[in-house]
Amino acid sequence: MPHIAEGWRDYQIIATGDGYKLERWGKVYLLRPDPQAIWEAPFDLFSYEKLNAYYRAEAGKKEEKWVIVKPFKEEFTVTRKGLTFHLKLSKNFKHTGLFPEQAANWDDIVKLIGSAGRDIKVLNLFAYTGGATIAAASAGAAVTHVDAAPAMVDRAKQNAASSDLAKAPIRYIVDDCLKFVNREIRRGNRYDAVIMDPPSFGRGPDGEVWKLEENLYPLLKRTVEVLSDKPLFFLINSYTTGLQPTVIADLLKLVLGKKYNCDVNAYELALPTDEGIELPCGCSGIATFKG
Repeated sequence: MPHIAEGWRDYQIIATGDGYKLERWGKVYLLRPDPQAIWEAPFDLFSYEKLNAYYRAEAGKKEEKWVIVKPFKEEFTVTRKGLTFHLKLSKNFKHTGLFPEQAANWDDIVKLIGSAGRDIKVLNLFAYTGGATIAAASAGAAVTHVDAAPAMVDRAKQNAASSDLAKAPIRYIVDDCLKFVNREIRRGNRYDAVIMDPPSFGRGPDGEVWKLEENLYPLLKRTVEVLSDKPLFFLINSYTTGLQPTVIADLLKLVLGKKYNCDVNAYELALPTDEGIELPCGCSGIATFKG
């Protein structure tokens, strides 16, 4: 069963189909490609009267770009459960700086940290604009936020400040994730929880090449070494096409199972739509530790 991201008031999927999804982000209406929406759209999504912008990705053409239909503020915000996120259309991609389906994981993170009954240190790798970081911080955790993109780390700081978490114990690090983990191992720093959302492909600040199929398993094996003596959870998310939840579950079992007593649960993430269906949006897996 998919893990559904519910509880949004500032975000909704109005309609889907023909390879697109029509969304509302606060007062901004966007149309973005979605390869999962292979069915026929209920109407011409490009003619939606409130549409502010769409991202055009034409088959066989290298040029992909945002097309503005009705002007709106370059930066806009959405809020969920007291957390505020600053959004902006990416120049070369269809992204806005937030993946709303991750709210399902945020809720789990908040619940686990809130019920731990002790101080929790969290390591968030490939932390992007900080959705999981500020969710963990809002539950009282001390968070180390690591991402190779300075602009994304700056956005995470902005999101934290707008969520009344400017003074929360969040440490922001611009670095290659594997290099950072290796240094933390040498320093003897340990964490009670790990979150990671690795890309399919990427480059570190010094040109390091990341390929998920080649680098994820070695990173997991190293990251396990920064877990504390009493870990709480280990969460992996992925948007890599073809990577099934079972693979994530297998990875967690292989790197954790021999040393730790834990429950592993892997699942598809999805968002509800106004059509009464659930749109799949990647997958996640979480290990929760016993004792």
